[in-house]
Amino acid sequence: MAHDTDILIIGGGLSGTMLAVQLLRQPGRRTIVIVEPRAELGRGEAYSAVELGHTLNGNAARMSVDPDNPNDLTQWLTEHIAAGGWPESAEQNVPISELFPPRGLFGVYVQQRLAEARRVGAQYGSTVEHICAEVVDLQTAVDSLQLRLSDGQIVDGAYVVLATGMFPAARTAQKHSSGLNAAALDPWDVAAMRQLDPHSTVMIIGSGLTMVDAVVSLEQAGHRGPIEVFSRHGLLPHVRRQPPAWVDFLGEDHGIRTPRQLLRELRRQCRDAIAQGIDWQAPLDTVRVHIARLWGQATDVQRRQFVRHVRPWWESHHHRSPPLSAALVERLQLAGRLRIHAASFKGLEPGAKGGVSIRIRRRGESETCVMHGAALINSSGIEYDWRRVARPLPQQLLERGLVRPGPLALGIAAAVDGAVLDAEGRAADRVFAMGPPLRGMWWESTAVTDVALQAKALAARLVRKG
Repeated sequence: MAHDTDILIIGGGLSGTMLAVQLLRQPGRRTIVIVEPRAELGRGEAYSAVELGHTLNGNAARMSVDPDNPNDLTQWLTEHIAAGGWPESAEQNVPISELFPPRGLFGVYVQQRLAEARRVGAQYGSTVEHICAEVVDLQTAVDSLQLRLSDGQIVDGAYVVLATGMFPAARTAQKHSSGLNAAALDPWDVAAMRQLDPHSTVMIIGSGLTMVDAVVSLEQAGHRGPIEVFSRHGLLPHVRRQPPAWVDFLGEDHGIRTPRQLLRELRRQCRDAIAQGIDWQAPLDTVRVHIARLWGQATDVQRRQFVRHVRPWWESHHHRSPPLSAALVERLQLAGRLRIHAASFKGLEPGAKGGVSIRIRRRGESETCVMHGAALINSSGIEYDWRRVARPLPQQLLERGLVRPGPLALGIAAAVDGAVLDAEGRAADRVFAMGPPLRGMWWESTAVTDVALQAKALAARLVRKG
């Protein structure tokens, strides 16, 4: 079964859906096919959560999917709540712009914006079709491209966009795996956690935002026992607050070019803020709009130094936890139920009976030790290295040289306009990427605002090419 399509989008999560929205809004007639194995578009990995406790990590004012209207989500929530939706929003007791909506509700918002774009596109004669399957291979020809799907279909198109989204470590089959995922519970699987002895010990690998979600899941499952968290640096995400505006110091001083210069100046700005009685998060929040420029002009040595030495602190300060979730983690810590250990996971320990045993090495120590619990959760975050992702499409594209790893093996390499680079460094004419696969190019390429801006820019390029 073949489809003659203008634009094939691989992935129907936030990235692929937002690209479709932008294409449908453009004048002109075009056919769009999104290949996404989930039954629904617009949710992807991040927004398929069903528990109300799994909320966005940013408040509504920061999470608009419309790059031309930063208040889009706030306006949608205002209408949704007024119509009787999400009655639990009153519990947060803040203005709507400062609400942290459930991720599942955010998925509904994205789907509604897609439905509206479909109606606009229909006026131009444009259509979008969802094929519920997984892409397992991509074949290139002179004037067309072919996708081979898991159900045997072959789909033809003029252009292909890799909008594959994120590969969470907890749900991603990995080459050379330690077997962690096979032994671990999914951080978002509340139903599985309800099967545990509520007073048993649960171990968690990783202390970032996925760990926070896992703790929320355990709480909602009725777990009341000890929680032992292990991560190399033992750092927790800071709670996200709503600081006042701060001067855009990077916009005023383009002499700051290296990661070291940025950190030195950022620390100075934060000290100045604290001295004035202003939240230190205010200066930090001005940095995001400059990240792509700073990362792009850094050398590979500087990038490697940043990833190796600064990244854990950057992520704990920059990728902050929603207030309700952070309050839960703090409450469990104060009660002595949740403990954070600065320790590296060294592997599963065989022979455990009635639970799971792991081997760890505590920070600053040379010897390893064994820890035991009733269950283990892998909250080690996102796998950006496509060479480690044991899915058919990434492996096929890498093995045949159609793509190559991005800087520091973060995602895949691409030109500035999103055209993917092959193993020889040549830019493709008809294959593009957006969102998380471009982590190595822009560093921050996963947030809603980042994806929305990329979708708008790429849609304009594809329309010009078409």
